[in-house]
Amino acid sequence: MSQATITRRYRFCAAHRLHTDQLSAEENWTTFGKCNNPNGHGHNYVVFVSVRGDIDPVTHQVLDVSRLDAVVERIVVQRFDHQDLNLDPEFATQTTTGENLVLLIWDLLVDQLPAGRLVKVGVIETRDNYFEYSGSVESMRREEGVRHG
Repeated sequence: MSQATITRRYRFCAAHRLHTDQLSAEENWTTFGKCNNPNGHGHNYVVFVSVRGDIDPVTHQVLDVSRLDAVVERIVVQRFDHQDLNLDPEFATQTTTGENLVLLIWDLLVDQLPAGRLVKVGVIETRDNYFEYSGSVESMRREEGVRHG
């Protein structure tokens, strides 16, 4: 059976401040510059979610796109849209970097989609900043165990 990957694009607007209590005020400013502004700043985030699977012989699709859209809307967009990311409980102990955001989005989605289907999450934060995550070796092994176990 043939496989394919589909990537869908989603959007949300959110604010954040790049800051860590592990650094002094001066070190935070040196590390994060204007993104360390105490009042924060905002982005129009674009999120790409890629899923892979067998092409259904009847629908000729990898999966029901409306189902994927509903999951991402409920789990990601509604959670983050017009919010301060620093106030999200998942960021209580970590900095709201694009790297941490893309990892969090992956973690939020991976168990909400059929096992082994999520292959990549990408986040555009600015014109010049794109972050991408394709899962850890451990999560891929775990999903292989689900498929073959």
